[in-house]
Amino acid sequence: MSTPQLVVHRDKELMAQAAAARLITRIVDAQASRGQASVVLTGGRNGNGLLAALAAAPARDAIDWSRLDLWWGDERFLPEGDPDRNVTQAREALLDAVPLDPKRVHAMPAPDGPHGTDVDAAAAAYAEELARAAGPENHGSVPTFDVLMLGVGPDTHVASLFPELPAVRETERTVVGVHGAPKPPPTRVTLTLPAIRAAREVWLLAAGEDKAQAAAIALSGAGEIQAPAAGAYGRARTLWLLDMAAASQLPRSLYPPASP
Repeated sequence: MSTPQLVVHRDKELMAQAAAARLITRIVDAQASRGQASVVLTGGRNGNGLLAALAAAPARDAIDWSRLDLWWGDERFLPEGDPDRNVTQAREALLDAVPLDPKRVHAMPAPDGPHGTDVDAAAAAYAEELARAAGPENHGSVPTFDVLMLGVGPDTHVASLFPELPAVRETERTVVGVHGAPKPPPTRVTLTLPAIRAAREVWLLAAGEDKAQAAAIALSGAGEIQAPAAGAYGRARTLWLLDMAAASQLPRSLYPPASP
């Protein structure tokens, strides 16, 4: 378990740009050392904001997109191409603009796919896909992702792990179906905390005043069942990327001065 590090930026736009630059560097370094990189994307306004900033960054071409595997932390169980699906939004923000290898873009299943409306079967299939990608050097049945990004919800949820619900209590499976999520749509697919913790680095993104209380709770020693964001950490690094509004309820002793 790595101790959380905090970086606080002036506003959400600067946070997105800085996070995109940080991600480019991390991917390029991984590809230089191992020939490839593996990243888990997150949806929501902060995740999509980061992808849009990456799309606009001149340095994006430093990445060898053909040697990058993309996964998702969770997905709304909606038909392929639905505008509310995380993968649809990611394609619009970035993916359609860069030369990715389609075989290395690992979207979560949709209800109009081979598993139909059985969200638990869809989750099991994604777990199998992760297991096939894991090598002997990895820790268990998922790849050791270079970076796994998570948006933090106002209720402290990450991915589709909501406080007190069964998915956040899962200790064995790497992917589960979610029934009755408190945020629409109610049916989702999500990585579990064991899968999240396989990542080398976990980045938690939070911007806006509506995320301030969640950040304060998660970083105050709360339990992961009540505050799932508190249970999300990486093997080598756990990085909280916030704007000043989201950090407004944190003691200043926790973080360095904001970026200019």
